[in-house]
Amino acid sequence: MAKRLLKYKNYDVHSITTVAGLSTSTPRKNANIATWVMQTALGGSRLAVALYKSDYTIELVRESGLLNVNLLAQEQTGLIRKLGRQSGRGVDKFSRLPHAYDERGCPYLTEAVGYVQCRVLANVDGGDHDVFICEVLKQVVLNPGKAVLTNDYLKEKKLVRG
Repeated sequence: MAKRLLKYKNYDVHSITTVAGLSTSTPRKNANIATWVMQTALGGSRLAVALYKSDYTIELVRESGLLNVNLLAQEQTGLIRKLGRQSGRGVDKFSRLPHAYDERGCPYLTEAVGYVQCRVLANVDGGDHDVFICEVLKQVVLNPGKAVLTNDYLKEKKLVRG
């Protein structure tokens, strides 16, 4: 039996970082893993980012409208477990995670290939995910020599199921 056609696609692996409640004494931040990120306008002025509906990250993105799309490097495979297989509601995912903050106070991952600073314009129901259409405010390359982490690489290393 043949695979489903979409199983043949290879996706880059990202971490979506966000923050909400910056005007309060206890801002909340989170990071997750996302593979469904796509440029939707020529010149890179818009991105579509699919976030799983039950994730803590989506709650914070809805509240603040702020997010950074971090393009992960192959050497960051350990983040799949840390950021993708546990909830940030009860765990500080940024503990011992190299990161910094952009001028908006939104975290980004300093060991990633780079990040795209985004502001949410709209979102639509995408089934078990919501798709956020984002304005790209800035693109920052942090580590240009690093290889991009892909879903095929994770399957090859048996870190995710294919």
